Amino acid sequence: MLILPAIDLIDGRTVRLSQGDYDRKTDYGLDPVEVARGFEAEGAEWLHVVDLDGAKAGSPQNLAVLRAIAQATDLRIEFGGGLRDTAAIEAALNAGAARVVLGSRLAQDLEFAEEVFSRYGERVVAGIDTRNGLVAVHGWLDTGEMRGTELARRLQALGCRRVITTDIAKDGSLEGPDLQGLIDMADAVSIPVIASGGVSNLADLKALKALPAPGVEGVITGKALYEGRFTLAEALAV
Repeated sequence: MLILPAIDLIDGRTVRLSQGDYDRKTDYGLDPVEVARGFEAEGAEWLHVVDLDGAKAGSPQNLAVLRAIAQATDLRIEFGGGLRDTAAIEAALNAGAARVVLGSRLAQDLEFAEEVFSRYGERVVAGIDTRNGLVAVHGWLDTGEMRGTELARRLQALGCRRVITTDIAKDGSLEGPDLQGLIDMADAVSIPVIASGGVSNLADLKALKALPAPGVEGVITGKALYEGRFTLAEALAV
């Protein structure tokens, strides 16, 4: 199982939110470039970067940080937050992203989804964020009426190659991932699924690895690393 350490950005700084709430922010006071270098030194191959300013504003706000990380490391970077048109996608890829994560626009415009999957292939990942199983958009501020599993099925039919699924209630909670939700998502599609949200300890990683759902390709973890629950090297060993 692939481990993707996460860096979430607000104002160019490394932060974490609790359950997607911008008012419940922990600022770790860490230079994201140095954090990325540290993850690489511990053995990371991929890095998951979220532009939280961009998710809220509707357009990327931290491309300079993305570019700096890409120039300072050999990590393959997965970048999301505010990518809602092809210009934003191109900007992120040109700044050094290996692939980009789109959420709100895909959920709301299936014609656009088909266009970008056809144009960019595996370089576009569908980020499906849910609250009580329902898709949340606009930086998790709004929840619609479609279930995440149904959206995943529709996006796969349009050419989606990979899904990242986040249970907002679990994100930043350190309460363990939604294992049943992951099984449901993996069962709904035949493309790889990456889990995000809730990982608190090495036992959670072992539970994810043991899931009876071979489609779960990897897991994103952030807060547990910053809080010292385990090191990235320990996670990779698991």
